[in-house]
Amino acid sequence: MKILAIDTATEACSAALLWNGAVLTREQVAPQAHTRLILPMVNELLVQAGASLNELDAIAFGRGPGSFTGVRIGIGAAQGLAYGADVPLIGISTLQMLAQGMYRRLHTENVVAAIDARMNEIYLGAFMMQDGRMQPLLDEAVILPEQAPEWLNPVATKIAGGSAVGTGFTSYTELAAKLGLIPTENQVELNLPWAQDMLPQAVAAFEAGEYCDPSLATPVYLRDKVTWKKLPGRE
Repeated sequence: MKILAIDTATEACSAALLWNGAVLTREQVAPQAHTRLILPMVNELLVQAGASLNELDAIAFGRGPGSFTGVRIGIGAAQGLAYGADVPLIGISTLQMLAQGMYRRLHTENVVAAIDARMNEIYLGAFMMQDGRMQPLLDEAVILPEQAPEWLNPVATKIAGGSAVGTGFTSYTELAAKLGLIPTENQVELNLPWAQDMLPQAVAAFEAGEYCDPSLATPVYLRDKVTWKKLPGRE
């Protein structure tokens, strides 16, 4: 199988290529440089593999939640590449990527992932390993950190003693302990999502026919309302 994965939803900018069983990666922590970096990363991977876009089976992208601008950059790049290659798109949750990354590094099978959503909120998801892939235990949510115990209560026994990962936990340093979770070491790279961790989900989705035309790809912001400062003349 041949799948390209790209993600720009957070401070991390990354691309990964699954090419006949081998996984090639490009990764960089690069706030505000995603537009400049993501397409050269893709080109480097294709050159390294001796591959071309039109040989791909599908392209996976980080659909969010994350930075509004970052999510839009990722989906825009994915759509442009998919149109050029005439291949379908597969959207993968950024929180699910974080959880899958924990399994890749530490083989942790129950993970709570949280991303700092600003505005004193976090994006939160709970996952458990099944068939080699992190599967959601609850619908993802954007909530206040203090609401996390109540939100996670229905799956408390399943996540007990599991790992906490993501910038939601590094920003709110006491939250993991309050949830009875083991915090991830406070290193930037360990608490960001990386494109290579989309690949297990993307392969399963492609095999199940769960992909879409590029025109139908949609981001996931979780926030229903965003407060915008009104500009003069636009009240």
